[in-house]
Amino acid sequence: MNGKLAVIEGLDGSGKSTQTELLMKKLASAGISFKKIKLPDYESQSSALVRMYLAGEFGKAPGDVNAYAASAFYAVDRVANYICRWKSDYEAGRLIIADRYTTSNACHQLQKLPRHEWDDYLEWLQDFEYNKLSIPKPDVVIFLDMPTEVSQRLMSGRYGGDEGKKDIHEADAAYLKSCREAALYAADRLGWHVINCSSHGAPRSIESIGDELYSLILKEL
Repeated sequence: MNGKLAVIEGLDGSGKSTQTELLMKKLASAGISFKKIKLPDYESQSSALVRMYLAGEFGKAPGDVNAYAASAFYAVDRVANYICRWKSDYEAGRLIIADRYTTSNACHQLQKLPRHEWDDYLEWLQDFEYNKLSIPKPDVVIFLDMPTEVSQRLMSGRYGGDEGKKDIHEADAAYLKSCREAALYAADRLGWHVINCSSHGAPRSIESIGDELYSLILKEL
């Protein structure tokens, strides 16, 4: 019997990696067996097109590569990662915790399209990856919602104020703002859970977000 797949999703600067690590510690303390994956898999050759895209080799702005082409770059990496890294664990019944997944395409690529095409894209995306490419569909998706102005400050701090270290997604605040709108639309349409990660223009404490995330995971899985 297959395991469960829980996806922690969020835009750049939302605290995904921090919250995923905190969740792992809580699961381990509770004696819950799991395997963690992080996508894209930048250590694998399968992410070559993703790395080229983010480095601006196909254009200096995110919109220089259309939504469907960019989605395919990421999808190929996910298929390779699934087959080589966690398929056996999933089929053995383990819990898989994913830091980003197919859901990232909905967040980052949806906004490249006219609004009246959003539903068609979401339908295509799910059919393409879960049916055509046969990677597992998540059992639960939790979106960490951080306002763009807050996430930009956090990312600048992460890079020590060196804006040149940001990739083409991270460096484009207007793009990320549009991505947030698209992500919240996808969350509503696809039934994701949304955790509000800020309060009064400042990030909530890591601990309070982590407690809410852990509670949701236990409830859903």
